Amino acid sequence: MKKILILSTLTGLLLLQNACKQQDYLNPSTASQPQVVGTPDGLITVCNALQYRYTTGGGASVIYTSLAAGGLTTGELTVLNAGNSEELALNQGQSNVTNSNGVVRNLWTQSNLVKANADLVLANLNTVTDAGTKSGIQGYAAIFRALALGTLGQFFQTAPIAVGENVPFVDRVQLFREAVATLEAAATQVAAAPVSANFTGKIVPGIDIANTIQALIARYSLFAGDYDKALAAAAKVDLTKKSVFSFDDNSRNPVFFTAFSNVNVIAPTNATLGLPAALAPNPADKRLAVYIRPVPVSTLNLGTGFFTANNAQIPVYLPGEMLLIQAEAAARKNDLTNAVAQLNKVLTKTPAQDAFGVGAALPAYAGASTQADILTEIYRNRQLELAYQGFRLEDSRRFGRPGPTAAGSERNRNFMPYPRTETDNNTSAPTADPG
Repeated sequence: MKKILILSTLTGLLLLQNACKQQDYLNPSTASQPQVVGTPDGLITVCNALQYRYTTGGGASVIYTSLAAGGLTTGELTVLNAGNSEELALNQGQSNVTNSNGVVRNLWTQSNLVKANADLVLANLNTVTDAGTKSGIQGYAAIFRALALGTLGQFFQTAPIAVGENVPFVDRVQLFREAVATLEAAATQVAAAPVSANFTGKIVPGIDIANTIQALIARYSLFAGDYDKALAAAAKVDLTKKSVFSFDDNSRNPVFFTAFSNVNVIAPTNATLGLPAALAPNPADKRLAVYIRPVPVSTLNLGTGFFTANNAQIPVYLPGEMLLIQAEAAARKNDLTNAVAQLNKVLTKTPAQDAFGVGAALPAYAGASTQADILTEIYRNRQLELAYQGFRLEDSRRFGRPGPTAAGSERNRNFMPYPRTETDNNTSAPTADPG
């Protein structure tokens, strides 16, 4: 991500003081905001800054905070050193997670900053005359706007879409639908004009724009309950292609740098990813070797996966996610035959058959043929196939797993509290804790 480092001074220009009040921070030695967004190259610079803000910054990045918030509240991850008080509060859950929690504040703030800067790009597309360059800029900005909106929807019950003074909050399902609409508009542009070499030569490499657009349409349509759209989009994704966030020794993989490289912050709870006994993975499941290091936690952090080095790439989505989206959407439509067929593609997939080497290599599903049983098996496989991707809190709610006050609770909160930095500056922000 060296290109991002060169261009990262832009992050001092195009920021939000909070989610709902835009303010420019102008450096006399740098270009003004109108100058930056007034040319295609300026917009590409902002696109690079979008990825920089979303992925880097160690413990402040959206990638790390979503992994930590999702994993610690559901038992997927645990705190190794109680001195990490913000993470510890998430691990303890319920009222221990306050509106001043730093992980939650960073998750909220950084997601909103990414969304606002993506809005800026999309609002200035009229400055781009070359259709292929426009496809790249629009597609890239749409991907990060969707990721930001989708992340907010996964962790907060409501959030604002617009940027301005005291803008209203909307229900999380509306956030997912807004993300999908942004992606669909980009998909139309990309289909009409392939992304140009001018764009790809100036953007940080790694993201497959066309496939990622469809993958995220599938993801957020599923979360919004639009199963037909989720099925259609997931089927369009070429599962042989990779789409990744790239890193190097300067712009570091945030999870490895912050947590999995040491035994001082957070780690997987145990060798079965913190799943309850009823959902314990088959010991023969080859995905365990992908995500869990076979050594005592006192020697090395148990976590591996895509967080093994400063320069390790992180998938934007996994092929198995697309198969499991199709399985779940079919199951929820009560098309159990197709649900099991898609589930079996995940269960029987070998590491060699997967673009990222994630494969269970297990026998096909042989459980009961009821909707409830099939959905439970899909849930189990989402936690194994998509470990440390930040989905478990969203999945736990969606699949109706036991909540904070239920017997056998599998999560210690339902949603994150709204950060005080937001409630103090936006009179439209809810003040009640929705946890």
